[in-house]
Amino acid sequence: MFVLIERYINNLTINDVNNLAITKGIALSPDELEFTYNFVKKNWQSILANHGLFDIDKYKNYYSEENFSKIKQLVKEYTIKYSNYL
Repeated sequence: MFVLIERYINNLTINDVNNLAITKGIALSPDELEFTYNFVKKNWQSILANHGLFDIDKYKNYYSEENFSKIKQLVKEYTIKYSNYL
């Protein structure tokens, strides 16, 4: 599973991140989008390896209050949905 995720992340574009956000009702500002993209590209391995310890609240200041609330809910939803595969 890890190899599949690695391939996906290696091919991930900033537009992919933006499109996912849009489909989830999150309108990221250019700065929020850039931060999110760079964060995912740089930190995906440690997040997946320690998904139970990941603290999204550390990154609250990088987002508007509305977007952070939606992102936090999305992280929670995906963690529940995919934690058995990690």
